[in-house]
Amino acid sequence: MKHVISIATILSLLCSPVFADTPASSLQVLDWQALPSLPDEHGFAGAYAGLSNDALIVAGGANFPDGRPWDGATKVWHDGVFVLSAAPGEETATPWTTGFKLPRPLAYGVSITTDDGVVCLGGGDAQRHYADVFLLKWIDGRIAIEQLPPMPRPAAFFCGAAVGTTIYVAGGQDRPKPYRPNGQDLKQPAAMKTFWALDLTKPRDELKWREFGTWPGRGRMLSVAAVQNDNFFLIGGVAFKQDAGGNNQREYLNDCYRYDPKTDGWARIADLPRFAAAAPSPAISLGQAHLAVIGGDDALYADRVEELKDDHPGFPPDMLVYHTVTDTWTTMGEFPKDVTAGVWPTVTTNTTRWRGRYVVPTGEARPGVRTPKVYWAKPIDRREGFDPIDYGVLVAYLGVLVAMGVYFSRREKSTNDFFLGGHRVPWWAAGLSIFGTQLSAITFMAIPALVYRTDWVYFIGNMMIVAIAPLVVYVYLPFYRRLNVTSAYEYLQLRFNAPTRLLGSGAFVLFQLGRMGVVLYLPALALSAVTGINIYLCICVMGVLATLYTVLGGIEAVVWTDVVQVVVLLGGALLSLIIIAAKVDGGLGGLIAMGAAEGKFHAANLTWDFTVTALWIVVLGRLFEQLVPYTADQTCVQRYLTTADEKAAARSIWTNAALTVPATLVFFGVGTALWAFYKTHPALLNPAGRSDDIFPWFIAQQLPVGISGLVIAGLLAAAMSSLDSSMNSMATALVTDFYRKLRPAAADHRCLVLARWLTVALGAIGTGFALYMAYINSTSMWDQYTKIIGLFGGGLAGLFAVGIFTRKTNGPGAVAGFIASAGVLYFVKRFTEVHFFLYAGIGIVTCFVVACLASWLIPVRQRDLEGLTIYTLK
Repeated sequence: MKHVISIATILSLLCSPVFADTPASSLQVLDWQALPSLPDEHGFAGAYAGLSNDALIVAGGANFPDGRPWDGATKVWHDGVFVLSAAPGEETATPWTTGFKLPRPLAYGVSITTDDGVVCLGGGDAQRHYADVFLLKWIDGRIAIEQLPPMPRPAAFFCGAAVGTTIYVAGGQDRPKPYRPNGQDLKQPAAMKTFWALDLTKPRDELKWREFGTWPGRGRMLSVAAVQNDNFFLIGGVAFKQDAGGNNQREYLNDCYRYDPKTDGWARIADLPRFAAAAPSPAISLGQAHLAVIGGDDALYADRVEELKDDHPGFPPDMLVYHTVTDTWTTMGEFPKDVTAGVWPTVTTNTTRWRGRYVVPTGEARPGVRTPKVYWAKPIDRREGFDPIDYGVLVAYLGVLVAMGVYFSRREKSTNDFFLGGHRVPWWAAGLSIFGTQLSAITFMAIPALVYRTDWVYFIGNMMIVAIAPLVVYVYLPFYRRLNVTSAYEYLQLRFNAPTRLLGSGAFVLFQLGRMGVVLYLPALALSAVTGINIYLCICVMGVLATLYTVLGGIEAVVWTDVVQVVVLLGGALLSLIIIAAKVDGGLGGLIAMGAAEGKFHAANLTWDFTVTALWIVVLGRLFEQLVPYTADQTCVQRYLTTADEKAAARSIWTNAALTVPATLVFFGVGTALWAFYKTHPALLNPAGRSDDIFPWFIAQQLPVGISGLVIAGLLAAAMSSLDSSMNSMATALVTDFYRKLRPAAADHRCLVLARWLTVALGAIGTGFALYMAYINSTSMWDQYTKIIGLFGGGLAGLFAVGIFTRKTNGPGAVAGFIASAGVLYFVKRFTEVHFFLYAGIGIVTCFVVACLASWLIPVRQRDLEGLTIYTLK
């Protein structure tokens, strides 16, 4: 009997759940270790904690040194300061340094680490609460105390955190117990609904607290503060309600809120799955999008403290983890509770970060019981292992790319073959190659990640290539084809002069030099974080193989590997979308309904604000932005020149534009689908990971074995495609615009050999730059590089625009326009809040206008413009 496998059966196998059934609570997200305990047998609740000059400071607090409160013992407030300047493993005779004092005994305030030291805010004692704010500094083996402006009102049992250099505090109580105002009846203290901020960037004599509008919920105390993505979070807490006798009764809260300083607005987020009052605060910030609330009072035994006494089981050890993107809570991991060893999850303690780890010092282990133990934890970065089959697919795929280079090497007999493929490339392949050149591995990861985090506001901007294609086909393309150029910048010499050509070509080469490094490093970083593949190996494999097949096969190898890469990446993205939709309740319809309900398909901001992604900024900005690669970038223009004729080149441009529409729908759809999937399965996320890695994480975690290897291979190939395009185009520019300019009589064979050696050197430079970025583990070098070189992108497109659309502009004027464009863009970026989408347009317009004015002020002899402007093109 023959077995017939239907498409539905195949899809059901592909879409079957592959994630483990391991409970989320057993998936540890933090690796806990003990620090030296405080030199106090009891420990403290409500102590201040923070860092100064790389020393951990714990100060103040309250405890019951003489027994249990239910036995009549009195709570005692303390003023001692303890300093730990050496971490475990560092030699030290006495771990904690003691003998220092606070201005007064204090507890239950807020402490925040700043560059200047530990800012201690409020707190109280048995008699009153305070508004005092002071700075603790560890200097030359001693504690120094500096007074700061007091808060608007006294407060204790409140929470706070720093967003950048601004401290925010919320809620609390302004007094510790009932008092008798003017001889009237006792008045119960309320939970405050206050929200204050102190900007520490101001000079000391100008520091002043600001009072803001508060969250839409009730006043509260014993809440948890948190900071993620420059937003302040207020989590849970305790409010009060009065009983029949007028006494305060605690009412536990699970509502949570987010405050955005940019908009000065509050929004309610998902409620806690259980109560978590007085949990260590601020909550731990994990990765780019997670917050971890450790334990906290869940109110389960709140009314049985005196009944249970020493039999109180303590507070829950599980951690409640919030994901800011999907607005979901899940339980992940636990604090290392060990009753026999005296290790308990603590409450009423301030957390801080020290040497890349999160410190939870001392605190209340159980009602009436403190602990001197101090723990710290480092985030655990979850990674998905790569199956041997996936490795096999990866090796086979990369082998095919090299084989293609070997195949085309037999046809590379001249620079025309090496740079232009002998004009043998079919129009559809050239179109796919243009698309693949723009679709780097970074884009493949970045678009879904952006949509996953936000919405579809960028979608219309991506469609601007469709709008710009007619301009490129009917205006720009004829100049490149009919002038029979090899480098786009040859046009600049024909239209203006040699310095303008060298300026344009040099700017292109400088930008591509830096770009090569980052298009290797960032994908390698993501793949290493997700799959565990060694990042240096990943970079070297991509760099060496891309250099090898580019040196061998020239532009033909580049184009045809682009074709394969586009098919694999688009197929992988489409397959991912199908699988995600099948795993979301309700399928594709359920996915769309979920996204629509949460505004994930929002596509236009109707505002005239020029600092945000308003619709007019997206349309206008991206319209100008598309002019840069499609009219002034050798990597794109060179594709136009590989086809047999102008008509075929035009078809390649239309192919790229047409492909952009469905591809954008797929990539944006994947982003929303990822959001829907992980909103349904938040425990499958990597809390320590980056949001930018979400698509590779899904591929490695959820796609079937073999398929994930193929898509990851395609992702590597996408990075290689960007690298090979840069190498070949730079070699083309350097040989055509510089070497042949200096040696016009050089033999073609010599130029071909030089082009190959330049390709090798450029590949080595790009790979080396990527390896160095991996070594220093930072993209800041690339950030600074693009801030400088990126100033010239608009000016470069402006040079071509002013050359084509004007008659009287000359070389000196064009150069002046280019320089002015860079200067204006620097000013705009440095001193204004104009949205970056407008940068290209500002650069192009500035270059155009200044070039025209400068040409009028600096007249030179008019050149023959036959065939060089739209007015003289034949």
